[in-house]
Amino acid sequence: MTEDEQSGMEPRSFLTCATEVARLLGVEDVAMPPNNQARHLAHAVRKPLLERAHLPDELFAPLMAASVYDPDPSFCRWYVEPAVYAFGRRRVMAALVDCLRTGTDAERAGAVRAWYSAHVPLRADRSPAYGPGGVRDPALDESQDIEAAWLEASLQVFAEATTVQMRHRVLLYLPPSRTAYPPSLHNLLDSTLASARAQPDPHIRRWAAEADGETD
Repeated sequence: MTEDEQSGMEPRSFLTCATEVARLLGVEDVAMPPNNQARHLAHAVRKPLLERAHLPDELFAPLMAASVYDPDPSFCRWYVEPAVYAFGRRRVMAALVDCLRTGTDAERAGAVRAWYSAHVPLRADRSPAYGPGGVRDPALDESQDIEAAWLEASLQVFAEATTVQMRHRVLLYLPPSRTAYPPSLHNLLDSTLASARAQPDPHIRRWAAEADGETD
């Protein structure tokens, strides 16, 4: 799977995603409460995911799907963090960028929620998947170009969005500072700012004004 390939997600529910992760981990004998079964499964796999020194490659796509379909921006870290340790920040972020580019609105919203957790700080004592002997290949976590790809995809989603809610979501991780964008994105940023200035929503106009260096 290359960084430009899709993460293998198909439309599904969070419960379906959580069940698939549990199955692949062999954590299936779980007493299920009548309510909130997906969260219960997520809790059951949280510790095993972080305790294993290696996760099979077949688990990557289900982990990313669970990360995106988890509706809680706090708890989705339970899937994102072990994926970052086992597969590298670069691969995780690339999958989220791909989801932002090609996903449904619901999947794009999930990718935005998971993006924050993909920046989790890594510690050798947190998971044996960090690396043998506490040594980690830096290439696993090199993400500067992926961060730029996220900015580009976010600007494009803003332009394509048909709802104010989606524009609000992508603005969460669009810095209101021109210096935060590589020169290759400045034209796209300028067109986004022009669109944002004309939006009826005051939050969006405020973001544009801040990027312009203006004050309310």
